[in-house]
Amino acid sequence: MSNERGLLGIMADTHDNLPLIRRACELFNQKGVVKVIHAGDYIAPFSVLTLKENLEVDFFGVFGNNDGERLGLMRASEGRIHPSPSVLKVGEWECLVGHDLSEEVAEAIASSGRFRLVVFAHTHKALVKRVGESLLVNPGEVGGWLYGTSTVALVDLASLEGEIVKL
Repeated sequence: MSNERGLLGIMADTHDNLPLIRRACELFNQKGVVKVIHAGDYIAPFSVLTLKENLEVDFFGVFGNNDGERLGLMRASEGRIHPSPSVLKVGEWECLVGHDLSEEVAEAIASSGRFRLVVFAHTHKALVKRVGESLLVNPGEVGGWLYGTSTVALVDLASLEGEIVKL
């Protein structure tokens, strides 16, 4: 990403729920996000294909603990899915994206000040929290299988303010 303006869409734990993957993509497209981060647990390659077919922007992803068919996911994503955790360059700063980091570990990483944005998932519990100059975000679960609430996060790249949005 070459600038630090606009909205970043963040999602995770889609768990093959195609209708909600489409709904998340519709929301991101309507909001005009400049990029989407997926913090893992797509499950099957067809979920990645649905993501690619419905998003109007590029995405960056990491593998989750339930992503067993890694070769198929890599092929479907055309190299957009990376090991967890991985670093995404956003303008002049870096974002760390990990799937199964605990909240405590993610917060410690954010408090180091190295990353302006730390994204984690796995717990299916949505969280946006300021940690010093950094923002800590867990977008919750798109799939809705665990808690029955499907959520994503939006982050304003200029102000580094984030919000959780129900689908």
